[in-house]
Amino acid sequence: MTDISAADLATIYPKPTPRVIAKARPSIDAHAKNFIAMSPFCVLATSGADGSVDASPRGGHPGFIHVEGPNLLLMPDRSGNNRIDSFKNIVEGSGFLQLIFFVPGIDETLRVGGRGRLSADPQLLASMVEFGKPPRAVLRIEVSEAYFHCGKALMRSRLWSQEAQVKRASFPSISEVIHDQTTLGEPESQAAVEARYKTQL
Repeated sequence: MTDISAADLATIYPKPTPRVIAKARPSIDAHAKNFIAMSPFCVLATSGADGSVDASPRGGHPGFIHVEGPNLLLMPDRSGNNRIDSFKNIVEGSGFLQLIFFVPGIDETLRVGGRGRLSADPQLLASMVEFGKPPRAVLRIEVSEAYFHCGKALMRSRLWSQEAQVKRASFPSISEVIHDQTTLGEPESQAAVEARYKTQL
């Protein structure tokens, strides 16, 4: 097995068409603004000062990320596990980030790139109450690129297909997973965990 080099890529993949290149826009246009307004979920990717990479899910009511202008998004931060890996990367690293927005039922996704800064301005926090609580911080994203991905990945995965949905009982709850991963003393064997999965299927 030989690892592919940068020079090899050009021999494996043809150049993207001019139309594909032109899809990358330098700001949020009307289509991207509308898509973000419909989106209840996105993935936020950041990189740390040490070169490490983090990707974390973010969600809320549709439009929970506010479009304040063609080059400015505001993302309120809601209660989580307090690891704040993304925010540490933003304040300690370059601040560069990427978002991928999803809209249930639509196979296309929207990628937005830019640079982030954190704010805890009281007036800003008070203006973004959701679920009865203000956010603990707000991520200001200075947008430099917006790009619609075609729907091939979601179509292949059948992500929105009702027939592709798995039974919730086929996977343990997050509390069960964390219990298994953090139990003090003799941990349950891998074979025992796999046997439990087989009985749930």
